[in-house]
Amino acid sequence: MAKRPHSTDSVESSFAEIVGLIEQARQRAYQAVNSELVGLYWRIGEYISHKLAAAVWGEGVVDSLAQHLARTMPGQRGFTRRNLFRMRQFFEAYSSADKKVTALLTQLPWTHNLIILTQSKRHEEREFYLRVAVQEKWTSRELERQYNLGTFERAVLSPAKVSAALTQMHGADAGSAFKDAYSVEFLDLQAGHTEADLHSGLLGQLRTFLIELGRDFCFVGSEFPVQVGGRDFALDLLFFHRGLNCLVAIELKVDRFEPEHLGKLNFYLEALDRDVRKPHENPAIGVLLCASKDSEVVEYALSRSLSPALVAQYQTQLPDKQMLAAKLHEFYARRAPATEIEGAPAQVIAAKTLREKSRGQT
Repeated sequence: MAKRPHSTDSVESSFAEIVGLIEQARQRAYQAVNSELVGLYWRIGEYISHKLAAAVWGEGVVDSLAQHLARTMPGQRGFTRRNLFRMRQFFEAYSSADKKVTALLTQLPWTHNLIILTQSKRHEEREFYLRVAVQEKWTSRELERQYNLGTFERAVLSPAKVSAALTQMHGADAGSAFKDAYSVEFLDLQAGHTEADLHSGLLGQLRTFLIELGRDFCFVGSEFPVQVGGRDFALDLLFFHRGLNCLVAIELKVDRFEPEHLGKLNFYLEALDRDVRKPHENPAIGVLLCASKDSEVVEYALSRSLSPALVAQYQTQLPDKQMLAAKLHEFYARRAPATEIEGAPAQVIAAKTLREKSRGQT
């Protein structure tokens, strides 16, 4: 009896499954190699640190070690004097850290670890970038960008302000999936840009915008059609958040936030919940993305809102890192006891907020 020929679609589907298996194995192999490499650097750093601390070695011995490795293992790269001292610094920076933190180190490439090690000024800053880089799967280029944006400083100084309804419907940690300000410097928007400029720019750079929003955001549509009472409406941008299991509506405003903007957003959220949301999904969340906002006006406007919403600002230029650093220093100084020295228990003050922000996205 002749075998029935397989359809082209079914064969290609089988091929796709094989490709998937290969990619998964390749990723596991890469992760295993990376984990072993970072673990090796940790052990070398530990060894050097102990030798120097016990005064068994002087720094000149590390120079000799680098030369010895170059001579006896000519095919091995990365063991220069500078890198050996980096390994020591790497070990000493995390030797007293929580095991949950050190477990993150092997989940990131060495390049990422070096960026975090050399650019972070505080223990909780390192922990923040470790957690979020792992969660968001940032490339080294994106990690550099987040440092330039002052993401840590902004997370401490300006956490997202959400309505009470949002936390009631989605949980206390739901706000950690959002930001108080989103950077769109990659759009190169000019002064006097229109809403159409902003809208088309975000669509043209959608992949970059999704990275800025967060890994759990998935694009659904632009100018998403909404019909109510025989009238047609169009929602600027619609996304779905996998972690919160809900639709996220984003309305764009190229001017200052006004309280009446919330009325239209609430209308869209009601329409989405009645006509678009699936039975297994949570209520939709709304985001007003404005050019500027007054924090007190936002607080008043959200305090009586019955919808899960928030107001965020988009920024067209990189922030002033020196100003952010000064504000962060002031933030810690206000909360530290007068007798507390810099870098001691004051570091714990913002850690809880930052952990909730990063873990809330897991």
